[in-house]
Amino acid sequence: MKVFVTGAAGFIGSHLVEHLLSSGHQVTGLDDLSTGQLTNLRSVADHPDFRLVQGSILDAGLVSELTAGCQQVYHLAAAVGSFVIRDRTLESLRTNIHGTENVVEAATSAGAVLLSASTSEIYGKNGKLGLTEDDDRIIGSPLKSRWSYAEAKAIDESLIDAYARERGLKAVIIRFFNTVGPRQTGRYGMVIPRFTRQALAGEPLTVYGTGEQVRCFCHVLDVIPALTKLIATPAAYGKAVNLGNNEPISINDLAKLIIVATHSSSAISYTPYLDAYGPGYEDMQRRMPDCTLAKTLCGFVPQRTLDDIIEAVIEGEQNERGAAAP
Repeated sequence: MKVFVTGAAGFIGSHLVEHLLSSGHQVTGLDDLSTGQLTNLRSVADHPDFRLVQGSILDAGLVSELTAGCQQVYHLAAAVGSFVIRDRTLESLRTNIHGTENVVEAATSAGAVLLSASTSEIYGKNGKLGLTEDDDRIIGSPLKSRWSYAEAKAIDESLIDAYARERGLKAVIIRFFNTVGPRQTGRYGMVIPRFTRQALAGEPLTVYGTGEQVRCFCHVLDVIPALTKLIATPAAYGKAVNLGNNEPISINDLAKLIIVATHSSSAISYTPYLDAYGPGYEDMQRRMPDCTLAKTLCGFVPQRTLDDIIEAVIEGEQNERGAAAP
């Protein structure tokens, strides 16, 4: 079928494009390359069934044009990463709210099924072990830029829900919990690639805050097949679905694991949130998903362990370093 992917040159988007093409679909991708990279798509750059358009989801006319005739739309484009949200808050809000509105309107007009990326940030400071899709959100002050990403994504979810109820849009919302793997960059705050680059360079691994924060990480190659299954599952339409792993680890222990895995002599250094993010930053102590709904809907069960994830990120970083070498 004909498929449209926003954020196609991004970390998750590029893996999705490869998967869709290998399944025989015709894929049109859109990316403004603000955080995505053309190198992420080098394996499919000359594929006869793939076309990449450089442009923005804020261009409603372009989004409508590219969506026309498509049966499925995967909306992955967004302003992401804690540093991006901190430094470009206004631009991020416009992209994540108005851009999504353009994609949702275009998918509805085209009669396409929509899969839209949301985030575990939706749950805010809710530290429940095993967050389910109907758990309450606990969000800090809207005057703290830390929560603007969560607020924008919440508006996106409400918008999609309204289109589904009032205009018949078939859509599923995906709440990603720390999806990780090759091609993810640490430049925007993503912790595993950042730690890996620091360890391979023999630099101190920079932990923000105490390092006692607990997170769960899921391999991108476990997530991608679930996306294509969920968009084709009518029972998922109108729902938000968690996708992630439930293998918890503290950031301190994660840093130690990466030091061992890279055979690095790096130490661990600690930077207060105030120094890293500026005044008013808030973090949550724990974030762990319950993915029972995803398992029920499409059989989602992550197969790769945290060790597998770290190994894949190390290999990807080493390959990038080799490609960049003169």
